Amino acid sequence: MYLTEKEQRMLEGKEGYAVKKSMEILVALGDIYGAERLIKVGSVQVAGVSYHNLGDAGLEFLGELAKDGKVKVLTTLNPAGMDLENWKQLGISDEFAEKQNMVIDAFKKMGILISCTCTPYLIGNLPRYGEHIAWSESSAVTFANSVIGAKTNREGGPSALAAAFVGKTPCYGLHLDENRAPNIHVEVNATLKKFSDWGALGYSIGKKAENKIPYITGIEDAELDELKSFCASVVTYGSKPLFYMQGITPGAENHKLPKDKATVEDKDIKEAYKNINDDVTDIELVCIGCPHGSIKEIAEIAELLKGKKISPNTEFWVASSRSAKQLADARGYTEIIERAGGKFACDTCMAVAPIKGRFKSVATTSAKGCYYSRHNKMLTKMGSIEECIEAAVTGKWS
Repeated sequence: MYLTEKEQRMLEGKEGYAVKKSMEILVALGDIYGAERLIKVGSVQVAGVSYHNLGDAGLEFLGELAKDGKVKVLTTLNPAGMDLENWKQLGISDEFAEKQNMVIDAFKKMGILISCTCTPYLIGNLPRYGEHIAWSESSAVTFANSVIGAKTNREGGPSALAAAFVGKTPCYGLHLDENRAPNIHVEVNATLKKFSDWGALGYSIGKKAENKIPYITGIEDAELDELKSFCASVVTYGSKPLFYMQGITPGAENHKLPKDKATVEDKDIKEAYKNINDDVTDIELVCIGCPHGSIKEIAEIAELLKGKKISPNTEFWVASSRSAKQLADARGYTEIIERAGGKFACDTCMAVAPIKGRFKSVATTSAKGCYYSRHNKMLTKMGSIEECIEAAVTGKWS
């Protein structure tokens, strides 16, 4: 891989330990994937923030980098393992909180924005069409590539952090136009009736795409939150982190329909629900916000909870960014949700919080949330916001 004189100096350690280690990571990646050069990135989103996933080894690695490492571009963080302010309310131990705060302190020293959200595009890290970026979180990578039209591979935590310290990433994969062409046409003939159907659609297309880039036809309209949910699901269940949706997402008009074709019918949506949902009635946790809930979703939750009370047998969490909750505070939504017995889980989510063993069952609007909850040995139910609120109030899935 060609390096400029300045990049070579970075690799030789002339800009310090963190930059040297970062260049070693980026050069190794470039060699593995045949990149010819490094390219500038406009922003970075770093995953590997939860101490639950990092452990002591990861914490030590971050501590070493934080000694002299400073990011060169706008860099935001994926969710942590806990709400950084109200972790006790969510049942997090003192020991875990101490280690998680050490992780956050290390990132803070690096000059990273402590955003702790999987939806960076909703809190100010919004790339432009065609811009090269280095993002980690799979749903955000898919949203950036597909809905925004930016260009990023799905970075690992170390490679994203390396890109932040250098301000560049190897030019390979989805940074190259020739690798962004769709290679399976998916015609959607199903009717999407409720919000969670978008998660079921993502499940179905992800399974049919099998690590290909889908060109999707048959969708007449889609709201941002629906696309957000679809992005999380389609990449979790099988596709590459890029799709084209005719008439909805940018760039579709630049491509012909691929010859390889699949269809999604109503029966496929039903089959997705059958595979995602377990045979469970009693619900111990209801969590909405995977990916993190927008202010529009929070407003809908508040409206549905007016005058209601959460079942004493059920925990109800709204996972969101800290900035979305601040808007909810100002609009009175937080008061309504908390008066009903609900809790905000800011800065974290059901996929990375240490909740394994705490709950036997979960209800959510998110297909991705169900995928990771099963990894945490929980029985899962996916449905609309209305169905989830009903489960939270009654403690039952009907």
